[in-house]
Amino acid sequence: MTSISSEDNALIGTERPTPLRRFIAHPLILLPIGAVMVILGGVLPGIVFNAFPVHRDSPMKAVAGLLIGIGSLLGYLAFTRWVERIRPTPMRPERATGELSAGILAGVLLFSLVTGIVALLGGFTIVGVRGQGQLWVWLGIALSSGMMEEALFRGVVQRQLEALFGTWAALAATSAFFGLAHLMNPDATPFAAFAIACEAGILLGAAYLVTRRLWVPIGLHMGWNFTQGWIWSIPVSGSKPPLGLFDTRLTGPEWLTGGAFGLEASVIALVVASTAGIALLAYVHRKGQFLPPRWKRQAAIMR
Repeated sequence: MTSISSEDNALIGTERPTPLRRFIAHPLILLPIGAVMVILGGVLPGIVFNAFPVHRDSPMKAVAGLLIGIGSLLGYLAFTRWVERIRPTPMRPERATGELSAGILAGVLLFSLVTGIVALLGGFTIVGVRGQGQLWVWLGIALSSGMMEEALFRGVVQRQLEALFGTWAALAATSAFFGLAHLMNPDATPFAAFAIACEAGILLGAAYLVTRRLWVPIGLHMGWNFTQGWIWSIPVSGSKPPLGLFDTRLTGPEWLTGGAFGLEASVIALVVASTAGIALLAYVHRKGQFLPPRWKRQAAIMR
């Protein structure tokens, strides 16, 4: 994965950039190009898989999700290498594996904490153990959504906006976009979109800023979705109630349970995840890793 933006990496080659190259290298031009490449990278494997009938409970559902996610990451890497022309850095598998694992564990623990608090308040009960349920479906969803959405929102959108407008504005805008994207989901409400923007937008955006690599937010996103959908059988962003490991029930006021949208629209999830995100932001800010807007950086260079 790349670090932050093409501005912070030398262009490959020593020739003077042409006017076309300077135009393409502008963050507002790079943003839509990167978005298209990431989306196409994920959509194309999905089209191929949809051409073949696969049973809903088949492990091939997980394989499809994995390939969609990998395709989106390959689209992102092609974008950074050949469009942004960021000089590639040596791949360190042990670091990537460690950061991905840490993100997954954090996602599992955070959503389980949310579920536990709601249970203590009387809004969540376990009726029984279902067993495997829709394991492969939710593993595939976790893999594809974790990789594709993080490559798109953190790798492309947040990174390009940060290069132009600075860290604070980029984080706010990307979080808002992330919330609005979920407003199109079934049973979404304005509060659900606001909650997603805060709890997921801030948390995942901050997780990216800690390392300026995608592995932690990808793992966090995967762990959160998989725990929510398969382990606790809770609707994920307005999806139908999943058939997961445990047979569970959400009961009580909508502010506690999130209603039909699921616990992501709960005040509990909003508080827990946003608090974690703000803590990560404070850590990054103390390390002095926030970028000012582009014009301020340029003014500082010219002094």
